[in-house]
Amino acid sequence: MVDKPAAKKRILIIEGNAEELRLIEFLLNRPEFDLAATATAATGARLLRNGMLPDVLIMDLALPDISGIELLKQMRNRPQYDRIPVIVLADAARPMEIRAALVAGADRYVTKTYMGNNLIKTVFEILETGRAVAADA
Repeated sequence: MVDKPAAKKRILIIEGNAEELRLIEFLLNRPEFDLAATATAATGARLLRNGMLPDVLIMDLALPDISGIELLKQMRNRPQYDRIPVIVLADAARPMEIRAALVAGADRYVTKTYMGNNLIKTVFEILETGRAVAADA
């Protein structure tokens, strides 16, 4: 009997900085992931509206068109996106920003300074645990 290969996990990355976007794609370029990446909230929102429902969304807070927090609030107001786990990326660990992101519906917060192994670890954790907040609702 031949085992079926595990389905790839879809990850949508919305990162406004081109160099950081390339770094994230490099870090997550693994056979078990199917990556889609964009630099704007508008394109990310369009991908979602067109049916891309990722297993994880990784989002920068400082996007060129609207803030990541605003996009997150828009997503969480729509039931079809409420179960998508979101990892928020930010330049620094600012307590008010962390709180605002978590209140808006982020599941994890990763600072870009420590992004490397921390992001990979966080992605695997959230794929395993899912979005506990939505599951409890």
